[in-house]
Amino acid sequence: MNRYDGKCAVVIGGSNGIGLATAKLLADLGVRVLVTGHSPTSIESARATLGETAVVVESDATSPADLQNLAKTIESSLGKIDLLFVNAGMTHFAPLEKVTEEVYGKLFDLNARAPFFTVQKLAPLIADGGSIVFTTSVVNVKGLPMVSVYAATKAALRSMTRSIARELLPRGIRVNAVSPGPINTSILDKTLGPEAAERAKAQMQENNPMKRFGDPIEVAKAVVFLGFDATYTTGAELTVDGGASQL
Repeated sequence: MNRYDGKCAVVIGGSNGIGLATAKLLADLGVRVLVTGHSPTSIESARATLGETAVVVESDATSPADLQNLAKTIESSLGKIDLLFVNAGMTHFAPLEKVTEEVYGKLFDLNARAPFFTVQKLAPLIADGGSIVFTTSVVNVKGLPMVSVYAATKAALRSMTRSIARELLPRGIRVNAVSPGPINTSILDKTLGPEAAERAKAQMQENNPMKRFGDPIEVAKAVVFLGFDATYTTGAELTVDGGASQL
């Protein structure tokens, strides 16, 4: 019997990239998984990838109504959950003078406000002794150009990790964050376009101590560790970045 058999997890923003890799790993380990996504295309792709091993539902992380419905779906499908992985987010590359108020608002709405209220709403469904893992980013500790607002949202989420961890201690719920560096997902292509993305990737690889991008499964393994195995760890941030923020 797998030691994770009987565990239940919810992956917010799990229909692609790091979230999907984590959902797949969890399911392979015997965890019952519910995944949320917003894009119809990615939702169908996630269903094809995960098959019957997971429940995949459409849910907008920024919508209070969707969050209300999600809580009901989780309760009816899984009951109490052991891990809540809050992974939904977006990035945006722009110099200081090009950032608009609309972009600023969207980034904080999805990357900072939505995670807070997701945890507020779903915390009652987490079993005592369970855990929460947020996705932050190494940019919350590095001064990089073109990502000032994105970095600020992730710094806010890092701070929330500590505060919420303290508040949920009476229930034995651990709250930690995984902090990815450059990971081989489609996010750069989507935000920069193919040519600019290739130039950015080449520069990122050259600047990384390990001279490569990380694989989503490497982040997924860190999430599983924080979610289930790091039983004496709370309020922490685990970097998965090839040494970029440390060396």
